[in-house]
Amino acid sequence: MIVDATLARINEGVQAHHQQGRREAARDLFAQIWDEIGGERGDPLHVCVLAHAMADVQDDVPQELLWDRRALAAVDLLTDARLAQAGVPMRVAGLYPSLHLNLADCYRKLGDLDRAREHLGHARAGIDALGDDEYGQLIRSGLDRLTQQLAPG
Repeated sequence: MIVDATLARINEGVQAHHQQGRREAARDLFAQIWDEIGGERGDPLHVCVLAHAMADVQDDVPQELLWDRRALAAVDLLTDARLAQAGVPMRVAGLYPSLHLNLADCYRKLGDLDRAREHLGHARAGIDALGDDEYGQLIRSGLDRLTQQLAPG
């Protein structure tokens, strides 16, 4: 169970976006939280999760890429102990496949297929860190979908 209050608020925004279709409300909440945590200088866990979520509510692919890159930079500063302290039931290694998948998809949308394939490779390299649960299956299906999209054709 997640016990971190900031992560709980970020999750409220994720729910507003994914389950209620309130993309702009989620973006506004995320921007408010971003300011409260001190932006990129904040707790790396908050920065990573918030940037990852903020990328999903962008209308502009370059902005989406900016947020995805922030999330990846922050995950490099995380520890398994910090995740456990916040009640996040996974290891840091389990975050990389999703982050690289998102970056790969951004680069695909921007037409930079070499970079897209590079990040897809990073995502695939870390796939063993994922469990065989709903989250792991979601990321694996995303990797399969993107692999097909990037196949020479």
